Parts: sequence; C-alpha cells; structure tokens
Amino acid sequence: MAYTNIDDPSAYFQTKVYTGSNANQSITNDGNSDLQPDFIFASYRTLPPYTNHRAIIDSSRGRAKILESDTTAAEATTTLPAYDLVSFDTNGFTVGPVNSTSALNASGISHVAWQWKANGGTTSSNTDGSITSTVQANQDAGFSIVTWTGNTTGSSQTIGHGLGAAPKTIIVKDRDSTASWVSYHEPLGTGKYLQLHSNAAQGSISNYWSSTAPSSTVFGVIGDNGGAGYANNVSGNDMIAYCFAEKQGYSKFGTYVGNAVTNGPFIYTGFKPACIITKTVNTAEDWGIYDYKRVGFNVYNDVLSISSQAATYGGANYNFMDILSNGFKCRRATYGPNQSATYIYMAFAENPFVTSTGVPTTAR
Repeated sequence: MAYTNIDDPSAYFQTKVYTGSNANQSITNDGNSDLQPDFIFASYRTLPPYTNHRAIIDSSRGRAKILESDTTAAEATTTLPAYDLVSFDTNGFTVGPVNSTSALNASGISHVAWQWKANGGTTSSNTDGSITSTVQANQDAGFSIVTWTGNTTGSSQTIGHGLGAAPKTIIVKDRDSTASWVSYHEPLGTGKYLQLHSNAAQGSISNYWSSTAPSSTVFGVIGDNGGAGYANNVSGNDMIAYCFAEKQGYSKFGTYVGNAVTNGPFIYTGFKPACIITKTVNTAEDWGIYDYKRVGFNVYNDVLSISSQAATYGGANYNFMDILSNGFKCRRATYGPNQSATYIYMAFAENPFVTSTGVPTTAR
C-alpha cells in the first residue's frame, strides 16, 4: 500500500495571502495544482477601519451566502452580484467591493483565505440517514459539505455525509437563526462539543451526536423529542455541516497535551503541514489557525483567532511552533498552542512526508 494517495495536497487545499482593494480583483492561487475552491474561510490579518468578521462561504450554498466563524449570527445574503465574493474561479476566486460585515476585500488591508476543494459545486441527494441531506463530497480528500432541514421529532437522527469513511471532525451551524457553531471531534466522544465562535472549554450534553460514533455513511445529531431543538439540529431550520475524514499523508485530526515550556510536544502528522488549527479542550482559549504562508519560516509564526475579531498575532519573537516535514512542534511557553491543557488539532498537508513513489519532503 502506498504511503499516500495524494502526492500534491495543493489540489485539495491551499492558503492564499492577498491585499484588499475594495474593487473587483481576481485572487489566483499559487500551488503546484490549480484549485477551484468549494469552501473558503477568509479573514483580514490587520484590522480594517470598521467592524468586520471572519467569512465562511461555500459553493453548495452559493457565493452570496455568508456565515461568520466569530459570531452566532444567521446566514447573511449579499444582494449585489458584484460585491464581496463574486465567483469561485478555476484557480482561486474573485472578490468585489465590500458590501457585508465579513472580511473579504477591505482596501489596503492584508487578507488570508484558506480554501478546500469538494466536488466543484455539484451536489446530490443523500438518503443514508434518517433525515435526507444534500451532499457535496470529495472522498479522495475526505471533505464534504452537507445541508439538511432540522428535524427533532425522533429520539435520534442521522445525517448522510457522503465521505465513505467515518469523519473525525464535524462543524455544524444553524443557518436560519442566531445559534452556536458546534463541532464534533472523535477523541472527545459523542457527548461533547466545542463552539467555533467561542473560546469556551468543551460542553457536555448526553448523546449530543447520538449514542454511537459517526460511521462511514452517517453522523448523528440530537433528536430532542420535546421539540426545543439544539444547535446541531434545529427543527425546521436550514442546517449545514462541514465534515472531515482523515487521509494518510494529507490530513490528520487528534489531541495532544501542552506542557507550557518552550520545548513543547511534537505532534506527528505524517506530512509537512500547510495549515494547523488548535483549540483547548478543558480550558478557555481561542481557536488558533497557523499556516506555512504567514511568516513562513521556523520558529516564528503568525496565529489568527477563528473565534474572535482580533488581528493576526505573531511575527518576530513569537515562536508559536515549528512546522516540520512530518508534523509540528509547539514552542511557546505561554498562550496557545502550548498551555498546560489538552488540545484538539486539525492539520492539512503542504507535502506528504513520503510520496507514493518514495520521495521524501523537507521542513521549511
């Protein structure tokens, strides 16, 4: 068996740094492969001159539908076709003038966009679960975008995800109302959740993700016979989930324990990470996202909070982590990603540690 089936991860994930113009501009990716994104998480790096938020847009909902990772706000719609995200392109995307509170193209401001490929915007109906879902899946990369209408009438509900493998991480949002972002992480189990918009420690609700772990076809959501609804399955509301399965040499999801010293833990991923997301499980700390483009060399790194509106934190003298050929090593004695706490992490590859033909990669 080959070490990895994905020799060029840039076909499925890329990070792009660009400067906003508040006018139409095409943002072109620069990876080894062209990437037409289906899921874009975009943010300013330096604070714009007005209140702004992190933007989440995907090709299943369409370019005009925006969610924000740092708020509980319902989905917003951009009514002007030449504003905000104008289009998903064959190797990037086009942004226009700013029309919403989400950060995509503020003039003179440095921005960053993390992009994942699903199925080119093509969706299909999925009846694997007790609730019919609409799925856009990329089984090769272990990523799917799932939408459904909440239904809390049963004691338990399941949703088909289309991955053909059990997801390790699931991030869910009620699109129609002010409600929490909630996420499932395999090591925490089906009774625990984290909130993407919050720095809070894990929450606990019995069988929140059903009584059994996600399978190769479905994941569970709470049924709530009383009809009150919970953030992962609100009755009658449009719901969305971003599902991630692990792929050797390309993606890795798990936990580690920080030690609050500069010689922090090494986390083996089996690839050179392009992007790393961390969050404390048992203490309050913002979600942090790191990548190989912002600063771009060890030991200095930039961290951006997914769960707050703060600007990028980092640069010289902020040695958060080393990004290595086969994982990452925590280097900061205070603050994330290395408090004396348990962390969950999500990591995506720049290069596999060893390609399918036996070629090794190197650290940055």
